[in-house]
Amino acid sequence: MEIDPKTGLPLGAIEWETLTRSSQRITVKTDKKRYGKIVTIISGFDKGVDIKKIAKSLKNELACGGTYKDDKIELQGDHMKRIKPILVNLGFNNNSIED
Repeated sequence: MEIDPKTGLPLGAIEWETLTRSSQRITVKTDKKRYGKIVTIISGFDKGVDIKKIAKSLKNELACGGTYKDDKIELQGDHMKRIKPILVNLGFNNNSIED
């Protein structure tokens, strides 16, 4: 069993990802791309969060395409009204999500 050098606790006992999710400032905005297509951009993720897993669950929940790059998630379409409850269900703090 490995011990975390910072806290002295076993690594299995610490849920770092849930701790980092609750303390982040997430920004959600829309942008217009080529040919008038609307894209929803979610940014503000720290390094301790698995962006690939979050992007996959958002795409599945919203039934849309998208990608992740440069610590941002881009989803095809305007999902400003539907994104906040989904991020809260994924473990992010409701007050830390800015529209």
